[in-house]
Amino acid sequence: MMRIKEMEQCLDQATAALAQTEAALDAYQAAQPAIAMLAAYLGSDDWRKDLAADERGLLPLDLKRGVLSEDGIWNLLERNRELLQQMRDLAAQGTEPLQQP
Repeated sequence: MMRIKEMEQCLDQATAALAQTEAALDAYQAAQPAIAMLAAYLGSDDWRKDLAADERGLLPLDLKRGVLSEDGIWNLLERNRELLQQMRDLAAQGTEPLQQP
């Protein structure tokens, strides 16, 4: 009986983790076009023009401008690269259970 309870806890934990991971991966995949747009924007003529407008005080004070910080976009792109590599490494490890029914 103890073993069944322990295995049920394992099943519940793994089921919840898989559901959370699937949802996170769906959101991550959906964000890839936005990440690609940010990669193209960083350092582009548009980015330079927007930064110059900000430096001249032409943008509204209440406008968020995190994208005008090179570090903000660069850090996001680096995190994206690291996460993609982590997923590749995980896939290469072959995380399938050793025994399947």
